Amino acid sequence: MSQSKSSGSNLRQRVKVQHVIGRSADDPDQRRDGAQTLHQVRDSLLHTGTGFDNYRGLLNWLLLLLVLSNSRLALDNLIKYGILIDPVSWMSVFWADPYRWPCTILILMTAIFVQLVFYVEVAMAKGYLSAFVCGTLQRLQLLNLLVFPSVVVNVVTPNPFGAMLAMLVYTVMFMKLWSFTDVNRWCRQTQKKLPKEKSKKKANQERDSSPAEGDAAVDSKGHPLVQYPANLNIWNLWYFIVAPTLCYELNFPRSPRIRKRFLFRRMFEVVLLGNVLLGLGQQWLVPTIMNSVVPFKEMSYSRMVERILKLAIPNHLLWLVFFYWFFHSFLNVTGEILRFGDRQFYEDWWNAGSMERFWSTWNIPVHKFARRHIYQPLIESGASRTAAMVVVFLVSAFFHEFLVSVPLCMFRAWAFTGMVFQIPTGFFCLYVLHGGNWGNVVMWLSLILGQPIAALMYVHDYLILNGMLESGTNSTATPVS
Repeated sequence: MSQSKSSGSNLRQRVKVQHVIGRSADDPDQRRDGAQTLHQVRDSLLHTGTGFDNYRGLLNWLLLLLVLSNSRLALDNLIKYGILIDPVSWMSVFWADPYRWPCTILILMTAIFVQLVFYVEVAMAKGYLSAFVCGTLQRLQLLNLLVFPSVVVNVVTPNPFGAMLAMLVYTVMFMKLWSFTDVNRWCRQTQKKLPKEKSKKKANQERDSSPAEGDAAVDSKGHPLVQYPANLNIWNLWYFIVAPTLCYELNFPRSPRIRKRFLFRRMFEVVLLGNVLLGLGQQWLVPTIMNSVVPFKEMSYSRMVERILKLAIPNHLLWLVFFYWFFHSFLNVTGEILRFGDRQFYEDWWNAGSMERFWSTWNIPVHKFARRHIYQPLIESGASRTAAMVVVFLVSAFFHEFLVSVPLCMFRAWAFTGMVFQIPTGFFCLYVLHGGNWGNVVMWLSLILGQPIAALMYVHDYLILNGMLESGTNSTATPVS
C-alpha cells in the first residue's frame, strides 16, 4: 500500500517537473546519468544564420524611446518659448501688406498661359501653323512660364512664402504644358505614319465629332476613346491642369464613382494636418532655426553641428507629415473629386536601398514626367543610361534651386549643390554598398541631415542679406540653450 502511494507520489512529481520544464521526462537531455546531453551545435539567437526575425519587442522599445525623447524636446520647447502658435498671424501674411497680393495675381495669371498654349495647338491641328512655327511658339511660352514670374517676384519682392507657392504653381504648370505639347506632337507624328486614306478618314470623323460605328477606338468597358485632334477642347485640357498628374494623356483612367466617406476622411486629414504643419513649424521649427543662425555667423563648428542635429528632428518630422498631407491626403482629395483613377502617387520609398530608388518612388508624378519627357527621349537619341540619369538629376537640381532662390531673391545654389551631391551618393549606394540595409541607412541620413543643413544656410544668408540678423529680428527665439 505504502509502495503504491510512493509510486503515485513519484509519478505526480514527474508530471509536475514535466509541466514546469515543458519537456518529456523520458527526454535523454533530462536524464540524470552519464548519458545526459544538454548541448548541441547551434548559433546564438541574434546570429544572421539562425533565421530568427521576430524583433517586435525591440521595435516597441525603440518606439517608446523615440516618443519619450521627442516628448522631452517638446516640453523643453514649451518651457523656453511658451506657446508661439498664433493662427491669426498665418492669415496676416496675406492681408497685412498689399505687396504680398501679387503672388495671388501671379497664380491666377497662369490661366493666360494655358489658353495661349491651347490656341497654338488648335491652330497647328487646323493647319494654320507649320510644325516649326508651332514648336517655336510653344517653347517660347514654356520658357516664359519660368522667366515671367521670376522677374515679377524680383521686382516686387513679395513675402517669400507666397512667392514660393507662386513659383511652385508655375513650375507645375510648366511641366504640365510641356507634357501637353509633347503628346500632341507625338500624335501628329503618329498620324503622318498612317496610310493617307486611313489618316484622311480619321480626320473627317474627328472633325465631324461623329466617328463611324464599328471603327471608333473603345476602352476595355466599351466607352469610346478620344483621339487626336478631338482631344483639343478646353475642357479636356483644364481637366488635365487640375488633375493630380504631370503627364498628359488623351484618355485618363476614371473611377466609377466618388466615394463620399473616403473623400470626407481625406478632407478631414487635409484640414487637420495642414494646421499641424503650421503649428509645429511656428512652435518648434522657427525658434530652432533662428537660434541656429548665430553659430553659423560666428563659424563655431561645434555649435553648428549641435544646431544641425537639434534641427534635424523637427525638420524631418514636419517633412514626414507634409509627405502624408500632400501625397496621400491632398492628392487623393483632388483625384476623388475628379474621379481620377490612377492614385499611385508614391511607393515604398522608405525601403529604398539607394538614392536612385528613393527619387523614383517618393514622388511618382514627377518621376513619371522625368522618365517620359527627359530620360526616355535621351535614351532614344543615343545617350547612355548613366548620362540620361545624370541629366535628370541636374534638371531636378535646377528646379529645386529655382523654387528657393527666386522667392528669396538671392542665388546661393545650396539646394542645387545638395541635389548634385545625390549623384555620387547614389553611385556609392549602388556600386559600393549594393543597396540593401546600408544603402537604406545612407538614404535616411541624407534626408535627416541634408535638409536642415540647406535650410540653415538659406536662412542665414537671407537674414544677413536683408540686415535682419544685426537688428535682432529673431526676438521670438531669444532663449538659447
